[in-house]
Amino acid sequence: MQILPISPQVRVTLSYFVTFIAIGMCAGLLGPALPHLAEMTGSSMGQIGILFTARALGTMLGSVLSGALIDRFDGHRVLVAMLLLMAAGLFAVPFSPALMLLTAVMFLLGMAEVSVNAGANTLLLWNHGPASPPWVSALHFCFGLGNMLAPLVVVAVLYLQLSFAWAFWFVALYAVVLSVPLLRRSSPRPPDDTASDRPTPPPHDGVRLAIFLAMFGLYVGLEITFAGWITAYGMLNGLAPGDAALMVTLFWLTLSAGRLLAIPLVRRLSPWWVLRGCLALGLFSALALHFLWLPLPLVALLFGLACSAIFPILFGLSHQLMTLNGRTTGWIFLASGTGGMTLPSLTGPLLERAGTGAFPLLLAALVGLLSLGLVALRARVRRSGH
Repeated sequence: MQILPISPQVRVTLSYFVTFIAIGMCAGLLGPALPHLAEMTGSSMGQIGILFTARALGTMLGSVLSGALIDRFDGHRVLVAMLLLMAAGLFAVPFSPALMLLTAVMFLLGMAEVSVNAGANTLLLWNHGPASPPWVSALHFCFGLGNMLAPLVVVAVLYLQLSFAWAFWFVALYAVVLSVPLLRRSSPRPPDDTASDRPTPPPHDGVRLAIFLAMFGLYVGLEITFAGWITAYGMLNGLAPGDAALMVTLFWLTLSAGRLLAIPLVRRLSPWWVLRGCLALGLFSALALHFLWLPLPLVALLFGLACSAIFPILFGLSHQLMTLNGRTTGWIFLASGTGGMTLPSLTGPLLERAGTGAFPLLLAALVGLLSLGLVALRARVRRSGH
């Protein structure tokens, strides 16, 4: 039986997929490891929340840097440099017993992670052009898969009675290994918008861009808030540490599955309707958590499904409704980093002062703001007629 050859274009895309598993695992480690990091540094839950701020500040800087670097230098060399920087940060986490030192390491991780994230997204768009939306959904499925695997790595390390440090070192080794195939493959180049066979690029619309940026910031803040604090929320409500850590896995499980489902779904339905369905399910899940309509594991599954398609569909819409280059993609991830910095950092003090009952209300409020953003974006698109 002869195996069909894989084109160079697809080989490059597969490299981005395995890279996104790595950054998904890096992002997914913080939530399950948060109680261990608090114990290692002797910090309270309110104090340890500064790690989210530091990481998000790193993503903000990385967003600006990655956009400029991808536009000027070979994209794959930029990705490899940031992967190695991410591996160094992961290796250093267990050797950072002081909260100040750990905060600096998290800043470094945030900068490296978002640079790989933004760079791979931009290169994927350049690699596939107008045919990129299904590939973008598959790419973000790999990110969710990495997030789903990270808590399982932590649970496995604890089950084997090893130090939780081994979870960080395993992901660091994986990131180093990924740099080899990327260096061997040619990096995609930006498309030539002057080519006669390319569609006319969308007109620049500052208001539309601002709405997109606000929605990206709200969504990433919502996702990181849930994934980062659901373990602590479960433990504060009486769950054992291992059971509480599995809530993150359940969240990323359905988030990953939903992104696979979005690939054929967005071909048959309008992306606007898919986004409305996701937001409606997210609001129901938050209310179900607040009013105790459903057990916590089922809420985690439903909320992951609700969040699954929002980022890739928003990113695909931005590619259709705006002209994306490295700089614009950097702005998107800058806004994402701002949301990821502000909202999760407020959750720790909120839980300490208002109790665990404030957590589902915060989730519901964020979903409501996203819904308002979607209404405003749809109105703006209709008004501009593009």
